[in-house]
Amino acid sequence: MKVSRLKPNPAGIVEWPVLSTTRGSVLTVGEFDGVHRGHQAVLERVVDLAAESDSTAVAIMFDPSPKRVHLYADTHAMADLPNDLLGHDSEEVMGVDERIRLMEEMGLDRVLIVHYTLAFAAKSYRFFIRQLVDRLGMQALVLGRDARMGAGRTGDVAAIGDLAEETGMFRLDVVDDRGPGYVSLGGDGAVEPSEASSGEGRQRVRVWSTTNLRHLLAEGRVREASEIMGRVHSVEGLVVHGEQRGRELGFPTANLSSEHSGYMPMDGVYAGWLVDMGPVRDASRDGEGEGPTGGVAKTLDRHVRLASGSPWRMPAAISIGTKETFQSEGGHAERVLEANVITDTWLELYGHRVRIEFLDFLRPQERYAGADELKAQLALDAQHAGALTDKALG
Repeated sequence: MKVSRLKPNPAGIVEWPVLSTTRGSVLTVGEFDGVHRGHQAVLERVVDLAAESDSTAVAIMFDPSPKRVHLYADTHAMADLPNDLLGHDSEEVMGVDERIRLMEEMGLDRVLIVHYTLAFAAKSYRFFIRQLVDRLGMQALVLGRDARMGAGRTGDVAAIGDLAEETGMFRLDVVDDRGPGYVSLGGDGAVEPSEASSGEGRQRVRVWSTTNLRHLLAEGRVREASEIMGRVHSVEGLVVHGEQRGRELGFPTANLSSEHSGYMPMDGVYAGWLVDMGPVRDASRDGEGEGPTGGVAKTLDRHVRLASGSPWRMPAAISIGTKETFQSEGGHAERVLEANVITDTWLELYGHRVRIEFLDFLRPQERYAGADELKAQLALDAQHAGALTDKALG
């Protein structure tokens, strides 16, 4: 699968690549943050239609996210998001590289990542779709039922369907990606789908939605989030040196850098896995990032490391919080993610990129009277986490 990053010119025009001189394309457009079951239904339809018509299966994504760009513009005199703010997005459920990896697994041929700007956003959906037809050879456009595009988000599936019928230039294929219904967020929390309403102070969203995923993770409900994604939620980043208190207590941990990808769940202790993705290497050794894993490990190596039963995928008790036991009264501390790998030997992981996978919530963070009490609790956490991960693997 080939990945291309495209930046619109100041007028918002994208120089689209030539995908093929002999084949048409089947496309979809969206953020696909979380690549949940709704997204998967759309992407699978793209791959199936492309195979049926001997076309190229293409996904167009946006980075940075449209929401982030517009929120910044609303508070900064309609300015574009500056380059120095284009890094870590704490609101992303899943990093762009992980979305690309999953799309490759699903059979997409090309992923085009458009640098989202206000000038690009100002183009009408009719203009955008004409570009897809003329420049990318789009024969079919696959969208979910709630999809919208173009200036003012006026291009919903009804309007796009009318355009397809009016011009005869492409086919619109609408996928039922809504899943089991809706939930209502806000107020005193989420309610069951059958009870959902859009009452005062509440937001009605689909169960299969990035918004609901983010809500569940913010409440530590990682198992429910995993059910919506069809896989365990994960965070990925570099292992850095910590305060080494865990090692002093006999429970050494791998501390994740604050510059990670993936949404950090609510503070607490979780059962899950740590996957050692290997030492970070210079991107030039792996093809200048011409795929989802450039700069860390080659694609095949990554698949091997992530496989169930892989020796690089190890059970862990995962802690997220501010280390309350050792925090001074009134003091402020940054949130830290650290994983205690459940193994008899300490692994030297400094400088390695690791993936933290969340299976289930164990307990909230607590402040303990001293090191001995904390040490006893850490032993229980490791025991509980080990039992849950063993059960999950059957």
